[in-house]
Amino acid sequence: MTAYLSIGDFSRATHLTVKTLRHYHQIGLLAPADVDPHTGYRRYTADQLSVAQVVRRFRELDMPLEEIQAVLATPDPGVRNARIVAHLDRLQEQLGRTQRAVDDLRDLLTHPAVDAAGVELRAEPEVAAAAITEVIDAADGAAWLQGALGELHATLTAQGLSPSGQAGGIYADEVFTDHRGESTIFVPCRGTIRPLGRVRPTVIPAAELAIITHRGAATGVDRAYATLAAYVTRHALGVPGPIREYYPVGQRDTADPALWRTEIGWPVFHTRTS
Repeated sequence: MTAYLSIGDFSRATHLTVKTLRHYHQIGLLAPADVDPHTGYRRYTADQLSVAQVVRRFRELDMPLEEIQAVLATPDPGVRNARIVAHLDRLQEQLGRTQRAVDDLRDLLTHPAVDAAGVELRAEPEVAAAAITEVIDAADGAAWLQGALGELHATLTAQGLSPSGQAGGIYADEVFTDHRGESTIFVPCRGTIRPLGRVRPTVIPAAELAIITHRGAATGVDRAYATLAAYVTRHALGVPGPIREYYPVGQRDTADPALWRTEIGWPVFHTRTS
């Protein structure tokens, strides 16, 4: 005769609440071994304790219920392990992002003062360039930037043209205010670029800019923007216009993010006092 545990006893043994056990039954994740047709009471066997413990461990690791179901339903140990490892990899990536955010916040609290050192005023001349312009989501900006730069350089090489200056980007206000807006990535070049794919010839207009250099990957670039904005507010005459960035050292140049450099340009009106 099979020995059963009531749902209360099973709850105490597994540290899963009765409410949770009922929910797992409803979605088919952990069905009781027996349900009384008259009272609806759920009963479990001792063999189900280990399954419940596995489910609980996975939930502690924030594995979605549908993924847990897929793991439990997979008879192939290799496939099962691959699913578990994939979730652990996602957790590791999330842990890395959390650690970076903690480090940035701790550094911000330790060094809250805005330091305008390193801001320079620069007049950029009008230049002919190869460019890609699209409306993008800010969340896709980093990947889109690298793809656009790769396409631009490949197109220049294919057409026998050479870059004549630093690659850069021009970003409409909506990129920052709505996290979606028009973005242009350009590479100045000598000669006439023929339209190909997304690449088009363009003229990058002259601009007077207050420029600060951000060193490293995109993490923490908001602090450079804040420093630059504070400088412009206090020491320069800001004017309407898109933000401009230049990429003197980037992913194409070195795989070490610590060596990357991004110049951020805020449009200003140069005066003698600034």
